[in-house]
Amino acid sequence: MSSLAFTLIVISALMHALWNMLVKRSRHKTVFIWWMFVASSGLFTLAISLVPGPFHRPSTETLLMVAIGAVCFVLYHLFNGRAYRGGDLSVVYPLCQTSMIYVPIWGMILLGEHLSIRGVCGILLVIFGTYSIQMQRLSLDELVRPFRNLQSPQVRDALTAGFIYSIGSIAEKTGVRHYSPLHFTYILVLIMLFLMSFNMLRPKYRALIPEELRANWRLILWSGPVMMASFLTFRYGLNMSPVSYAVPVRQVSIVIGVVIGILFLRESFGRIRFVSALFILTGATLIRLS
Repeated sequence: MSSLAFTLIVISALMHALWNMLVKRSRHKTVFIWWMFVASSGLFTLAISLVPGPFHRPSTETLLMVAIGAVCFVLYHLFNGRAYRGGDLSVVYPLCQTSMIYVPIWGMILLGEHLSIRGVCGILLVIFGTYSIQMQRLSLDELVRPFRNLQSPQVRDALTAGFIYSIGSIAEKTGVRHYSPLHFTYILVLIMLFLMSFNMLRPKYRALIPEELRANWRLILWSGPVMMASFLTFRYGLNMSPVSYAVPVRQVSIVIGVVIGILFLRESFGRIRFVSALFILTGATLIRLS
């Protein structure tokens, strides 16, 4: 994995952690995320108009990949939200990250990617660190707890979210291989905003839209450039590296999120989270060196 690709994806991870912090500070999370997409799409539109050169019309294949990616990521947030509404964080969170198990498989089968032994070890370390960071104690019983009740709707929703995200990642990688990551991301954000806007038409959200804007307009303005930077740096990095490596490396955002939680949100930081963060960082380093 090249230094430039690794740097871009780490920057994306930082921006991803920052916009998640903004969401956490908002009142109505779903409405705030919609406002974030409004702000970032407006900023994208301005940026596109200032970029020299024509806006090349995407091919049918590219449009299909954008559409698949947009639908997958909207569905990911939907199933993720459903899982969190009825499930414990320590159960739901690791299962929502199972996309990292599928992505290398899809990358090798569908995209013909080849992984080194060092890279595979790095991916496994990131997966283990991501999985274990929400464990409440070190024990075998705690390790298998998220998978204990596969009949639970929350467990099924979390596993579905992880699977759907992996499909979206492959669609993205396919789309940016032969099309500008800037233009691909712009179209992706617009389609996601369009799909999310249908949800905002529901009666329970209508009154919350202006309320959230009045309460958190500064955070919304900040969210535009933060989300835009997160989206763009990841997709430019994705264009230069195997998706099997890019998705795990982006999990560095979890470590950044832990640091932000400690420094700004006064969250506790136990030994398990510390060791898990070390696993993620070590795995990302091995991927970088592979």
